[in-house]
Amino acid sequence: MKRKPIYIFITLIFIVLSTWMLSCSDEENEDGLSEQVKVSLRDVGHQLLLTNQDSTSLILPVIEIDNSKYKLSFQSQLSFEPGDLVDIVKSSFKKVNLPNNYRVEVIQCSDKEVAYSYEVNNSEEKSIIPCAGRFLPNNCYTIEVKFNNITTSFNSNKTLLYFLIFIGFSLLIFLFNKRKQTNTATNDNSTYASIGSFQFYPEQNKLVKAAVEISLSKKECELLEIFVANPNQVIKRDELMKKVWEDNGVFVGRSLDTYISKLRKKLQEDTSIKLTNVHGVGYKLELNH
Repeated sequence: MKRKPIYIFITLIFIVLSTWMLSCSDEENEDGLSEQVKVSLRDVGHQLLLTNQDSTSLILPVIEIDNSKYKLSFQSQLSFEPGDLVDIVKSSFKKVNLPNNYRVEVIQCSDKEVAYSYEVNNSEEKSIIPCAGRFLPNNCYTIEVKFNNITTSFNSNKTLLYFLIFIGFSLLIFLFNKRKQTNTATNDNSTYASIGSFQFYPEQNKLVKAAVEISLSKKECELLEIFVANPNQVIKRDELMKKVWEDNGVFVGRSLDTYISKLRKKLQEDTSIKLTNVHGVGYKLELNH
């Protein structure tokens, strides 16, 4: 296998793996974070009940009610000081290294009104924690936590993976273009033989002189190949006929002379080249350097 196909294959594998990693990373991060939040909120609920000297009431299942938004509910009524809630949430979240950018709302079960709320940001100056010293009366409450910009870390990973995928695609396109250009260059610069001021391209059946192409027939090309391989040497008629016509059916006696005549006309623009007839023997390509 050539190097270029190997590079292309490796690039494709890289792109596929990067895409797979991207999808798996998102799922794992989101699922992992959701479970961590639920565990932390249950711990928050437990600590709040303990501040009420309640070690028997149940903490209801923590529910993810929206994207990055969770609800903590209790079996019994409770009362607490908001400052305790702030400290408990902060401590519980810190244990599992949850994002430090969230909003907490204490909602009354009866009318769904917000009894207390606060917001924490990465920057303490932007955190808003009001009325921390006022007790909330004994009541049925739910606590909702909404993480702000929780996808930032995910997006940073996504950005990196997208960048790697972009690099992979760019590399793939580069290799394809380079290969195409190489193939074009190979076709344009196929092996040629110099005949005076002409360039002879046997594989393309043509002569080139000063960027002007002169087409050759198959027989003309075969004959010229023989002469080019044996410059300034007499090639016998029998040898020419055998090499060019032996496997091509019936040979007409004057065909060789006809094709030699055509070659002379196509080479006549360069006076340093002569295709001469050696009487009774054959022909010779004379090159005067």
